Amino acid sequence: MGRFGTRAIAFAFLTLFAARAEDPTFRVDVKLVRVLATVKDNYGKPIGGLNRDDFMIYDNGVPQEIKVFARQTEQPLSITLLVDISGSTAKDLRYEVDSVQRFLHALFREGNPDDAVSLYSFNWQVTVNTGFTRNLVTLTKEMKGFKAEAGTALYDAIWESTKPLRNRDGRHVVLVVTDGGDTVSAMRYQDALRALHLADSVFYSILVMPITNDVGRNIGGENALTTLAQGTGGRVFMPALGRDMDQAFDDILRELRTQYSLSYYSKNVPLTKDPFHKLVVKTKNPDLRVICRNGYYGDSIR
Repeated sequence: MGRFGTRAIAFAFLTLFAARAEDPTFRVDVKLVRVLATVKDNYGKPIGGLNRDDFMIYDNGVPQEIKVFARQTEQPLSITLLVDISGSTAKDLRYEVDSVQRFLHALFREGNPDDAVSLYSFNWQVTVNTGFTRNLVTLTKEMKGFKAEAGTALYDAIWESTKPLRNRDGRHVVLVVTDGGDTVSAMRYQDALRALHLADSVFYSILVMPITNDVGRNIGGENALTTLAQGTGGRVFMPALGRDMDQAFDDILRELRTQYSLSYYSKNVPLTKDPFHKLVVKTKNPDLRVICRNGYYGDSIR
């Protein structure tokens, strides 16, 4: 082979190598991504009765095929219930616990027979009161022993309580009853948000504000709870004690019973340096709004 033939082969090889180097990197192992979605109309009313073909999912902008679809109570609920027992809750804690008990009675009265609740309390430390159970007697007994004192380790509570959720089947929900922001956690906001995403969990909060006027309110804490909820497809409620709080729990239960579970194997998604994949879920009806988490942690370019 002549000198010019050798150069041609070398040039062709380098060109092919450069072209491959510029190609986007795709994931090799597909990942099952689970999304809990609530659909509402223009008036905020939850919409049930939709089918798999009514939904569209995009992973980092790439359309995905829904492989597993379930409505409402077809998949069991695992609810992690976090109750703030820091010193600032002392005045209202008894009323909060009464509403929580009514919520649990309603939850277990209907729905999937495999629905279960785990109970955590937190002040300056996090206490596991009970693992996942349907035993109302045990849950009620634990809550009657609550005593309000010390600071608020909210982010630590979220971080610790979401670990057992990761390997449970069905739908995952974290529900926290609190009066505001974090004061003593070792973990930070981003740690709590990441923990919720890793557990495929929707975050709801019942925010009982000890101070309702602008002076003295914990605006930072309120905003943190709101963004945790928005990032995972949940909501924050700010009710008064008594009937308003019962209504907030009823609204949460209604949403949980009209949820859709959408799962897909993430495919053909170009990897970036950011491990957080952005999710967009829509329905084919433009008048309906889908509420769900805004992403998940997956593969990235090393």
